Amino acid sequence: MKVWVPCDAASVACGADEVAAAIASAAGLRGESVEIIRNGTRGMIWLEPLVEIERDGLRHGFGPMAPEDVPALFEGDEHPKALGPVEDIPFFAQQTRLTFARCGRTDPLSLADYEAGEGWQGLRRALDLGAEKTVEEVTASGLRGRGGAGFPTGIKWKTVAGAEAAQKYIVCNADEGDSGSFADRMLMEGDPFCLIEGMAIAGLAVGATKGFIYIRSEYPHAIRTMGAAIRAAREAGIIGDSLMGQGPRFDLEVRVGAGAYICGEETSLLNSLEGKRGMVRAKPPLPALEGAFGMPTVVNNVLSLAAVPWILTHGGAAYAEFGLGRSRGTIPIQIAGNVRHGGLFETGFGVSLGTLINEIGGGTASGRPFKAVQVGGPLGAYHGPDDFDLPVCYEAFAEQGGLVGHAGFVVHDDSADMLALARYAMEFCAIESCGKCTPCRIGAVRGMETLDRVAAGDPAAIELLHELCEVMEKGSLCAMGGFTPYPVRSAIRLFPKEFSRAQEAAE
Repeated sequence: MKVWVPCDAASVACGADEVAAAIASAAGLRGESVEIIRNGTRGMIWLEPLVEIERDGLRHGFGPMAPEDVPALFEGDEHPKALGPVEDIPFFAQQTRLTFARCGRTDPLSLADYEAGEGWQGLRRALDLGAEKTVEEVTASGLRGRGGAGFPTGIKWKTVAGAEAAQKYIVCNADEGDSGSFADRMLMEGDPFCLIEGMAIAGLAVGATKGFIYIRSEYPHAIRTMGAAIRAAREAGIIGDSLMGQGPRFDLEVRVGAGAYICGEETSLLNSLEGKRGMVRAKPPLPALEGAFGMPTVVNNVLSLAAVPWILTHGGAAYAEFGLGRSRGTIPIQIAGNVRHGGLFETGFGVSLGTLINEIGGGTASGRPFKAVQVGGPLGAYHGPDDFDLPVCYEAFAEQGGLVGHAGFVVHDDSADMLALARYAMEFCAIESCGKCTPCRIGAVRGMETLDRVAAGDPAAIELLHELCEVMEKGSLCAMGGFTPYPVRSAIRLFPKEFSRAQEAAE
């Protein structure tokens, strides 16, 4: 009997290791032969630990499992936590899984499993196409950065490819610090070879021979899994002295960050990667021309690089068929917070916010009325029920004063204190910024103080708060300070009564 039990951080936190041990023990007591495969999560976090057993060629799910639920798996009767075929579960069945096609299905460190699921086909095609046409495929796909501003990936690659230098680098930004985001971790723990293949294709395309995966220190499982996957790929001759034994040299290395949120910003990340303090660099020069160690560098998010193998395997035009407007392909949406069905949902751009919250997410976990969802991390804007028709894409959210960013959606019910949440955004920026420029270093602190004045009933504080937000948005050296006004402004716009304490006190 084959049994799959996830080994990713989320599942382990929910007790997956104990469940796996209980399965091994129960099988031993019964004298039954069981092969336990430690896979990645399918992304349905509310069902973890999700145990899967193969029956008649289909994998049937049971969850959320606890050690005491294990004996019933061997008794033949209908299990009280039986879910039926896993891929028929509505949350999973509605998805369009391109980037996460293998995640949860395979042993993350099995090269055989990876190859059986279209693994290395994209790299082989890139080797056949050559560098220039590989860049053309990525450009034609419409792929954009999945971590922030949504910059076109093909343009970035073309810039680095055209730069003259003795050395070039590929840097993967895996410093996933946004609240409510976990897709990078889930990919690295559940399908690490996908990221390796994407980075190898990028290296081939731009002429880079070295890649770095910069992972936040809070991700020990991802660090361990990526390190093991790199060693396995190197030993198999897929990376290292040559790509697949026929292409140019390309090797990879994991670098571990120290836990600063600002190092999610690409130039701060590069400083940290070089062993310097994580502080923002002024632009120009752009990292594409003077990046890591002063050399031309592609800096892409995990999800951008992990989308590349599918694009090269199936073609840029096929990827561009998914999506909406200038937002092409699929977006792995991370649903978290006060929501019934929290997890990862990959779909083409264009799904409405209301569908995402109410139908896919199942509404609030508390059962109380929905109030707001923050999109794009701790510095993203809030959106209320009036935005339920808003399609999830870069342009639509930008028009509403928000951003998709890394596509983390954190849900709040009607008990949330929006003034307190707005203050948290300012406090977060004050603590986590690098302190290099005045808007973050001083503006965020003054913002906290001003919000405290609002809470205390100062009638002049609201106008001052708007002025502070304008200064931060226009004067910051990086996106962090520029985005900090988003949650504050959107909270005031959506819930003016919660910020009217000053006016009420004055009256």
